[in-house]
Amino acid sequence: MHSTEHLGPRKIIGFLDGSVFITETVLLALIVAVIMVVLALLSTRKLEREPKGVQLIAELIVDGMYKLTGTMMDKRNAEIYAPFVGTLFLFLIFTNATGLFGVRPVTADVNTAFALSITTFLVIQGTSIRNRGILGHLKHYGEPYPFMFPIMVIKDLSLPVSLAFRLFGNITGGMIIMAFVFKALHAATDGLGISIPFLQFLIPLPMNLFFDVFEPILQGFIFTTLTMAFLAMSLTTHENH
Repeated sequence: MHSTEHLGPRKIIGFLDGSVFITETVLLALIVAVIMVVLALLSTRKLEREPKGVQLIAELIVDGMYKLTGTMMDKRNAEIYAPFVGTLFLFLIFTNATGLFGVRPVTADVNTAFALSITTFLVIQGTSIRNRGILGHLKHYGEPYPFMFPIMVIKDLSLPVSLAFRLFGNITGGMIIMAFVFKALHAATDGLGISIPFLQFLIPLPMNLFFDVFEPILQGFIFTTLTMAFLAMSLTTHENH
């Protein structure tokens, strides 16, 4: 069951008399990262020419990520950025879906959403500078007309804000809706003086599947697709856009 009692970061492990602490969000994110590393190691432990089992699933995922990245950029750049895009996509799916285990989704913490969006923003800016050079990067803000410079700067600076709040808002909204649904069911059954655990599980199941399974995948896909789109834009110049 989701809870709306802790929308901000909750301290759960303190060090040095509470001056240094690990939050629930950080701990869950670390667990997700460790799980991803373990799955990657298991799927590549004994590579076979004809993949099967875990290796087959891993190769299908990797191949899908390369194809997805290839829809936004040329083959050479797709091969460069597919590992980043794939890792981001899988991390988003897992962290968005931690609500399945009765805890607050990792990305329902605005700090996590901004950490991911700022990381994406820095990768995009670094890609643009590497592709165009520092002067070329600054010059593109004034293309095709010099008066566009401040508008383009604002557009770029608003990117991490929009990415973070889109992710945070959708995941948090789903968490709050499910919390209200469960509270309404408990209030209704308490008012009638009955308790039917099976129905309390069955009635919200469709919404639970949407907000804890479909929505995490959808929001991860949207975040990743926008990242790829802006990466592709940073790889082009005004002349070949």
